[in-house]
Amino acid sequence: MTNANNSLVEEVLVKLEGVAVSPFDEQTARIAVSEMGMGRSVVMSVLLLESLRSGQKTIEDVENEYGADVSHILSGLRKVNDLYAKNPVISTDNFRDLLLSFAEDMRVVFIIIAERVNRMRSLKDCCTEEEQRKISTEASFLYAPLAHKLGLYLIKSELEDLSMKYLEHDAYYMLKDKLNETKKSRDEYIAKFIAPVKRKLEESGLKFHMKGRTKSIHSIWQKMKKQKCQFEGIYDLFAIRIIIDSEPDKEKQDCWQAYSVVTDMYHPNPKRLRDWLSVPKSNGYESLHTTVMGPEGKWVEIQIRTERMDYIAEHGFAAHWRYKGVKDSGGKLEEWLNDLRTTLEADDTSDDNLISQFKVDLYSDEVFVFTPKGDLFKMPKGASVLDFAFQIHTNIGSHCIGGLVNGKNVSVKTKLESGDQVEIMTSPNQLPKQDWLGYVITSKAKGKIRQSLHEQELRTATYAKEEISRKLKNRKVDFDDNVIHKVVKKMGYKYVMEFYKAIQLGTLDVNKVIATYIEIVTPVTDTPEQPAESAENFRLDLTQSQGQSNVSGETLIIDKNVKGLEYQFGRCCNPIYGDRIVGFVTLSRGITIHRADCQNARHMLEEMPYRKIDVKWSDKSGQSQVVLHVIGNDDIGIVNNLTSIILKEKSVMLRSIDIRSSEDGLFGGSLTLMVSDLSKLNGLIKKLKDVKGVKNVER
Repeated sequence: MTNANNSLVEEVLVKLEGVAVSPFDEQTARIAVSEMGMGRSVVMSVLLLESLRSGQKTIEDVENEYGADVSHILSGLRKVNDLYAKNPVISTDNFRDLLLSFAEDMRVVFIIIAERVNRMRSLKDCCTEEEQRKISTEASFLYAPLAHKLGLYLIKSELEDLSMKYLEHDAYYMLKDKLNETKKSRDEYIAKFIAPVKRKLEESGLKFHMKGRTKSIHSIWQKMKKQKCQFEGIYDLFAIRIIIDSEPDKEKQDCWQAYSVVTDMYHPNPKRLRDWLSVPKSNGYESLHTTVMGPEGKWVEIQIRTERMDYIAEHGFAAHWRYKGVKDSGGKLEEWLNDLRTTLEADDTSDDNLISQFKVDLYSDEVFVFTPKGDLFKMPKGASVLDFAFQIHTNIGSHCIGGLVNGKNVSVKTKLESGDQVEIMTSPNQLPKQDWLGYVITSKAKGKIRQSLHEQELRTATYAKEEISRKLKNRKVDFDDNVIHKVVKKMGYKYVMEFYKAIQLGTLDVNKVIATYIEIVTPVTDTPEQPAESAENFRLDLTQSQGQSNVSGETLIIDKNVKGLEYQFGRCCNPIYGDRIVGFVTLSRGITIHRADCQNARHMLEEMPYRKIDVKWSDKSGQSQVVLHVIGNDDIGIVNNLTSIILKEKSVMLRSIDIRSSEDGLFGGSLTLMVSDLSKLNGLIKKLKDVKGVKNVER
């Protein structure tokens, strides 16, 4: 078999005469053929890698000269390499699944594993100690489990042992020395155990061969750590394997016959019998395991299987990926592996075209996306940017305004694809909306959005209720919940929350509500009813208490002593005393006050004029936050000169400073200040502009 495999590589090398082939790639091809059973297309693809890297050939050249099958494999290799370059956290199980989902052709995955086996075998002489540890960590966390999933048990064990050699050097060589010290006695014991069993099996007429297998160093080390014992405490350092040459219809019968022979000679441990003949593992693994008490009172593990079972278990592609603790990756992978096992049993396993027909659409219901830092998240197919935002954190999802997917601005409803790198954009002013429920598919996102909408409704109701209460108080009428329920019913609303929401949205004139309320609580008189104002002409009545005077009837006075009213200054423009200002009623945060020349304020005036409220400064205004943007020559001492001027101003407080240099000899930055009024701010700006080297200062 080995000679035939080597001749295949030599044959392809002759065909590629004149094409650059690296010695490393040649060795990788030999591993893929001799240890994985890959065929001609794989060999051709691996040997063409160097010419593709160097630019000697393109994918199109390969397809024209060597066929679509080879170019398809090379395209898959390039895709996986590009994906891996994003440097995700290698220890995550999701990344192993991602490799599978991206490798549309399974041969790509086998080549990746063969390349890593080759690299690990030559690691001693080609890398620094730090590089050795990095490569070994990847082999341990990524490639060994992936090999195990694909049934490459021998390769998986080799990768684990080689990784341990560099990651846990002392433990590796301690166990290696221990095994070497006990090898002679162990071999003698195995021979002593096998001899009588062999005679009895021959007498029974079975065709078979036997071999002893010592556990891998990595396996022994893991068992020592799990059992918290020393090397001498591991009793099952080796297993005896009885491999029977059996006809397909007599496999079970022959295995049980061998079991009977062994247990007649040695007493079995009934707790250690594993029958995977009657009911094979869901991944197709078939074998009969038992542990018996051998000579000298030592426990010996016996594995009984046929030639076919042994090949599938150690070299086949059926992948006993659940064996010895590998977690189930889901029913679709299991179904695919079983289908693959069935086909392999019926066909020539050396034919790589057999494998290529099994496209890895195992995770068609999932997508895998990266954060900018390379962390990996698994999301259901059809998940949006908004789903991803809530997956990261509820607070991020609640304030999401869009995202950057692979560097491009996208909306919250954009669907994600495997391999996307996603950065979430947020705004403190953003809150979940009702239509968001149509953009998300994950239960977490839907639940958090509904929760937030409910909280918003409660805040809306509270604000609307306070507004009604203030207006009633102005008319010297007490607020009563029972009366409000009557008002709700009379005005045609089924639910109180809908009623309050209509007031907040401006679709229900609050003056009409007040008129209806008074009509219900006031006895009928001959006094003519005053017509209610229309919603278009209405302005929110925010008459203040605490001795504060009311200006023009419905003008809000901005005073640090304002109580019973929620208001805030817009962060987009940071108004201070002296600025011309305007207020807007919000759905959930009371009143927001902007500078009159603020672009956001102008937009709201155009879109929602009914929410505008007149506001004025009181003479008792406190300090407010302002951000100044400064540009100047990047000279020594200029920043100190700026801060010195600010610190000398009695009514100005410097809260923070952020200065950044650029390559053109200039600096740019921002100064966050607390200032009492506009005149003092303008005076300060003038002084800062007079500093030598300052190009511009603006608010």
